[in-house]
Amino acid sequence: MLRCMAATRTQVYLTEEQRQRIDELAAVEGVTLAEIVHRALDAYFSSYVPDASASLSRTFGALANIEVPSRDEWQRG
Repeated sequence: MLRCMAATRTQVYLTEEQRQRIDELAAVEGVTLAEIVHRALDAYFSSYVPDASASLSRTFGALANIEVPSRDEWQRG
């Protein structure tokens, strides 16, 4: 698969086992290590669904002292 050249170079550390398994898979499929990593990330992101409730929980109370205008002011415009 040909990928878009607008990319950034990223360095990651792999365990010896991860590297060996990637190298084996790349050799069997006749692709590069980068292609294996791209495929793995694409598969991960295609099934990833952010947990909105976790985000809300982490930010709850972040602006505890905020002053909210009365509803009368919401109607101005």
